[in-house]
Amino acid sequence: MALVLTEEQSMLRDSARGLISDKAPVSHLRQLRDNKDATGFSRDLWKDFAEMGFTGLLVPEEFGGSGLGCVEAGVVMEEIGRTLMPSPFLSTAVLGVSALSRGGSAAQKAEYLSKISAGSLLAALAVDEGAKHRPLQTAMQAARAGNGFRLKGAKALVVDGHTADLLIVAARTGGSPGEAAGLTLFLVNPKAKGVATERTIMVDAHNAARIAFDDVEVDADHVLGEVDQGGALLENLLNIGRGAVASEMVGLSEEVFGRTVTYLKERKQFGKLIGEFQALQHRAAQLYIDIEISRAAVLKALQALDADIEKADSAVAVAKAKAGTTATRAVQEGVQMHGGMGMTDQFDIGFFMKRARVCEELFGDANFHADRLARSRSY
Repeated sequence: MALVLTEEQSMLRDSARGLISDKAPVSHLRQLRDNKDATGFSRDLWKDFAEMGFTGLLVPEEFGGSGLGCVEAGVVMEEIGRTLMPSPFLSTAVLGVSALSRGGSAAQKAEYLSKISAGSLLAALAVDEGAKHRPLQTAMQAARAGNGFRLKGAKALVVDGHTADLLIVAARTGGSPGEAAGLTLFLVNPKAKGVATERTIMVDAHNAARIAFDDVEVDADHVLGEVDQGGALLENLLNIGRGAVASEMVGLSEEVFGRTVTYLKERKQFGKLIGEFQALQHRAAQLYIDIEISRAAVLKALQALDADIEKADSAVAVAKAKAGTTATRAVQEGVQMHGGMGMTDQFDIGFFMKRARVCEELFGDANFHADRLARSRSY
């Protein structure tokens, strides 16, 4: 498949870019941060997303959505990356919808998907428990109790966890940490007895939360998929999330590159535009190449997810690793080429550096995916 967008996908990109650039520039994020906004994103803008059909992009048509795929979700995520827009799009419209569509029962789909499509329900995926992304190290216990289960443990870095109306929680009903067998996914009401949510203000001013589960009772109807067989479903969900975050980093990298090149064409030093210095030209050219390679790798991964998600592991690992290293390079070059003012809070480049760092860690950094790829090749 050609590594270019179709006409329909290009139209979707233009629609998303028009809305996001107009209503959520970087100053929007700065304002939310400075005002210490309790929600961390604009609910009015989320309503606009719903009206434009973005919240239901992956929702099957029978539940009021568009029934599109990961490539289209990546298109929107790339535009979100350009302005650093804080939004529950990743947690709800991508991960939440994918979890319910792929693992949910008919009743679960009917109850939740139409609400997500309408923009009235927010979801969050709770997986990691430590400082690094290690999904197989899940230790949270789900012990059988009566007609259901009792959850006990804690989750960290739950994206948009403090605003979620529905939590998708990975816990152990069997096996030991490090094993894929024995994992089960649960749908949990964040207002249920025993759930304690603490919002964590991340360095990039985006939303995350720590969530503790103290003997939280969940009935059998809230199991997502099959008991003890959630490992494969979880891995598929994480791969979809990795592809989406990689898309965001491509948009972030390209925006930083554009801002930096503009500055090179305006800033004078020693009577010359600094863009005339060959050393800076070489660095800018290399960054441009890296971004284009990342864009191709990410689009290939998204296409692979849509074609056959079970065979997309390698493509996703390459895309997430490459997009992460490119975004890191882009923001470092951007800050350095802007000189001393690139380090100041008054200048937007610093916001991109902070977001790039969080995205690099989210769902596995370059080292995690390089190791994952090596193991899949039996190294």
